[in-house]
Amino acid sequence: MGFSWKEAKGKVISGIGLSGQEAIQLTEWPLEKLDKLLEMSKEIREYFWKKEVSLCSIINARSGLCGEDCIFCAQSSHHNTGIERYPLIGPEKALEKAFQMEAAGVRHFSLVTSGRDVTGKDFNKILEIYRILRERTGLELHASLGMLNEEKARQLKEAGITTYHHNLETGRNYFKNICTTHSFDDRIATIRVARSAGLEICSGGIIGMGETMTDRLEMVLELRELDVKSIPINILNPIPGTPLENQERLQPEEILKTAAIFRLIHPQATFRLCSGRETALKDQQTVALSTSLNGMMVGGYLTLPGEEMEKDLDMLSKANLQIS
Repeated sequence: MGFSWKEAKGKVISGIGLSGQEAIQLTEWPLEKLDKLLEMSKEIREYFWKKEVSLCSIINARSGLCGEDCIFCAQSSHHNTGIERYPLIGPEKALEKAFQMEAAGVRHFSLVTSGRDVTGKDFNKILEIYRILRERTGLELHASLGMLNEEKARQLKEAGITTYHHNLETGRNYFKNICTTHSFDDRIATIRVARSAGLEICSGGIIGMGETMTDRLEMVLELRELDVKSIPINILNPIPGTPLENQERLQPEEILKTAAIFRLIHPQATFRLCSGRETALKDQQTVALSTSLNGMMVGGYLTLPGEEMEKDLDMLSKANLQIS
């Protein structure tokens, strides 16, 4: 039996979302039916989010020399990528970017550190940076510091963190192909620890690493099961020196199809268009944002500069999208 939008629509609008089998049926639609798929996704996106786009921003607070072997990552010590490496930044640098982003309309701001986790003096310094950010900005503070234990999660909550970011990166079955130094279940465990401390969760992944569409669906279905409502979607930008440096780039049509199906699986989530969007989608970024995704990362990424802030804001304005 083929997919019936008439039958599925009520379930999606109710917030339940498509089943895995229904989503797989949509992956089998040819690209000639992409416009229809985007119409369906847009109807749901606007039902829950109207024209709103949530902006978030990060700062690379400690760069490089990571002992994990994630094959996509420029910061892994297993790869020779020539990126800038530096120890933990001070509060002045964090404040400088936080002020810039807040002035531009960004509401969510996160420190991101390389490495498996943060310990000792560095962790205490991060807590102090967050206390300063809480006192001097009105930003909602997020953190992305690798793996956590219960005590660290509690301290982050007390320092003013509202949300902990920890990507699944890909589906469970494909994860072993992108990392061997920790497991998919290690990532799930950190998400559960952060949530047990009262933190909200932001978790998503990267598309375009050689995974199948089924692998992507597996990731989003797992995030829905975990009740994750903030989901960053990165598009692989192959980095010289990593094992994926020659990976074929995704075509815009496949990215748009993926985003639309994600929306129909998890209709009330904030899906954030993040790293790789500029080169992979170019002028079709607004198509993705108007039809499926309702969030965007601005102000640059970990090791890539990203688009100028003014251009991003102009792009949203011209598409009649409103910063929420």
